[in-house]
Amino acid sequence: MEWTLAILFGAALLLLIASTIRSRRTAKTEQREIDMIHLSVTEELTQLQTQVRNLELDIEIIEKETGVRLSSADRVKLREVLDLHRRKYSIESIAGQKKLPVEQVEKMLAPFMMEKDERRPVVNEA
Repeated sequence: MEWTLAILFGAALLLLIASTIRSRRTAKTEQREIDMIHLSVTEELTQLQTQVRNLELDIEIIEKETGVRLSSADRVKLREVLDLHRRKYSIESIAGQKKLPVEQVEKMLAPFMMEKDERRPVVNEA
């Protein structure tokens, strides 16, 4: 009986040691995976920051070339109006949402609407 108890106690001790070793290996593997994900997210964030910086520089270049300077509030308003227009809101509903006169909304959207009006459909003559 004592030998059986000693053998069971020894087996339990061996299983405890094996379990501890296995959990450490698993923890190291999980930590490596977390580190890899962290590195990839950091790289993506760096790429996004570079793209944003390039876009800001492009905007500054375009503003200097065209001579058009908008304040940040005007730029935000124009961006919102253009976004609503591209989402197929009518000019009247945009004016109502932004509390602007319809004529002002039309004036703001005029440069962006001309691009669509200048195109014409191609017809195949067969």
